[in-house]
Amino acid sequence: MLSKEAIRRGYNRGRYVVGAPTQPAFAARAPAPTATPGLQRDPVAVSEAELDALRQAADSVVTETADVVASTRDWWASSMITETAGKPATPLATVVKVSTVAQVQAVMRIAHTAALPVTVSAGRSNVTGAALPVRGGIVLDVCGLNRMIGFDHESQIVEVETGMFGDLFEEAIQRDYGMTMGHWPSSYAISTVGGWAACRGAGQLSTRYGKIEDMVYGMDVVLADGSLVTLGGYSRAALGPDLLQLFIGSEGTLGVIVRLRLKLHRLPDYGRAIAYGFTSFALGLDACREIMQRGANPAALRLYDGLESGLQFGRPDLNVLLVADEGPREMVDAVMAISGQVCAERGAVLDGDATLERWLDTRYLTGKSSEGFTPSPGFVSDTLEMTGPWSQLPQIYDEVVAAIAAVPGTLAGSAHQSHAYVDGACLYFSLRGEVAVGERAEWYRKAWDAANTVLIKHRAALSHHHGIGMLRAPYMREGLGSAFPVLETVKRALDPKGILNPGKLGLTDVLPGEVSP
Repeated sequence: MLSKEAIRRGYNRGRYVVGAPTQPAFAARAPAPTATPGLQRDPVAVSEAELDALRQAADSVVTETADVVASTRDWWASSMITETAGKPATPLATVVKVSTVAQVQAVMRIAHTAALPVTVSAGRSNVTGAALPVRGGIVLDVCGLNRMIGFDHESQIVEVETGMFGDLFEEAIQRDYGMTMGHWPSSYAISTVGGWAACRGAGQLSTRYGKIEDMVYGMDVVLADGSLVTLGGYSRAALGPDLLQLFIGSEGTLGVIVRLRLKLHRLPDYGRAIAYGFTSFALGLDACREIMQRGANPAALRLYDGLESGLQFGRPDLNVLLVADEGPREMVDAVMAISGQVCAERGAVLDGDATLERWLDTRYLTGKSSEGFTPSPGFVSDTLEMTGPWSQLPQIYDEVVAAIAAVPGTLAGSAHQSHAYVDGACLYFSLRGEVAVGERAEWYRKAWDAANTVLIKHRAALSHHHGIGMLRAPYMREGLGSAFPVLETVKRALDPKGILNPGKLGLTDVLPGEVSP
């Protein structure tokens, strides 16, 4: 079964810290930490009086530069670039560690009174800089909020604190309740359940189980002034706008998510896989569209272009599609029958079982890895995932790959379709470049600018599941268009002092009494 395989053949080839943040590989190559920031602007210092108050309110307070660097480091390529060049991304901040909801409330009251910026932090697996304290102040480490609270067996709803790491959470619900959440992001072992909700994440089997916004039944959130609110708690409702969804994907800019109530699924007992090869990526996309629109929703529907098919499956001559499903035998067999019929009309059959086995071993090689390349110190890689309607995806694929390739220093641009819906899908692009060490940041931004110019032109979603953070912030105003002022209004209403995770989601990082730079 796919979900059990995801645990056995897990993230990062086993090189991660269980139940705690895992330092990215570049940390071992970075120079000794300094207090010279690479990505901070005018960091706000916490006064001695405020430090004393925080020590009274929290479990511990960390201020030493080396500890702050280690406690704020994330997996974003820009963090890697600036730190390996001798400037840690965000070395100037105060890390405050908590383990209860009451402590979170107390810290927020202190911060609100003093207008101190607060950046919520947990697993820090994010690849967009969403948890970097760009204005200093307080880093609120919520990894201590890691308890299972309860389980409603009849309703299949579990309640959990948001600092619990994904691998421990899934292990517990499988062991204790015979359940799975079906949420398998690539980072599942180094990320927390709260991070999943805060960044609106997706797992590799989302076509069967849904994205995180489909899985959240309810939540508790601490607002900027320290008050606690409860949201959701219904299967469906007509109670005005869905306030629960307002906080899913808010990346800590509207409140601190402290407890989640999540929908679970019974563990599957049957699984199958088939695979086909297509002569073009567009033809494979058409097969995926037809599968979804005929009513099938396999757990994994993953189409790889020629470059990635060569890397993962040794078939650069084809665009390989893996279709895999798990669940009740009757349902899985029906999904496979529909999928096989659609694919046979358009492509060539491959060995499904062998393709699945290869995928389980190689699915993390695309994107940020250097597999298939001989990296130098100037090698940079990243991934970009977006969403668009089926009618536009072939053109978006062609234009984004061409735009990335046109940036001087690019080695390759490629993509796979990773998450599918009746009306459209997510394309997951990989971009790799090799330039002089001092030119890495410039190439990186130019590649992102080139790709996002295409996405904005087509009015595609700038992100499907990695969120916005700092990386996509420059594109948000144009990407959301006339809706962006609505986001700004919501932010001002819930956080009038602008202290919650400033500078993220494309929102301002200007604090009370400051003038815009």
